[in-house]
Amino acid sequence: MSTSAVFNGDEIAPFFGFIGAAAALVFSCMGAAYGTAKSGVGVASMGVMRPELVMKSIVPVVMAGVLGIYGLIIAVIISTGINPKSKPYYVFDGYAHLSSGLSCGLAGLSAGMAIGIVGDAGVRANAQQPKLFVGMILILIFAEALALYGLIVGIILSSRAGQSRAD
Repeated sequence: MSTSAVFNGDEIAPFFGFIGAAAALVFSCMGAAYGTAKSGVGVASMGVMRPELVMKSIVPVVMAGVLGIYGLIIAVIISTGINPKSKPYYVFDGYAHLSSGLSCGLAGLSAGMAIGIVGDAGVRANAQQPKLFVGMILILIFAEALALYGLIVGIILSSRAGQSRAD
């Protein structure tokens, strides 16, 4: 078998790395989409009763949209780390990138679900009792922090790729 460019490392390893990049983006965007849709329904419903509060109630929608950016960051970090023709890419590296993508993506999905549910109920409740706004924002911040934890762990796991062997 003769090829013009020699492949370094394990030939199946990039599969796991690319699945990790895809998982980070897909799951984070699913969380962002769910959070945006669920919160948006609450904003639309509340806007019928109190249209002056619509712009103030957009906060959960914006917070849900940020989740997709977290997945994009990890997907770019992972995909730039996969270049088996320039440096060896082993199964350890693929698994590190897979776990990185899954940690960020699933954390983003979970945070999106939390933001959507809290955002929907929170903006409706805020329309009836304005004193609930600060409490809603605090709950949304804690839900967003879950995705941020996944992003941090994803960056740490992704940085482990390339450390499997001393080259």
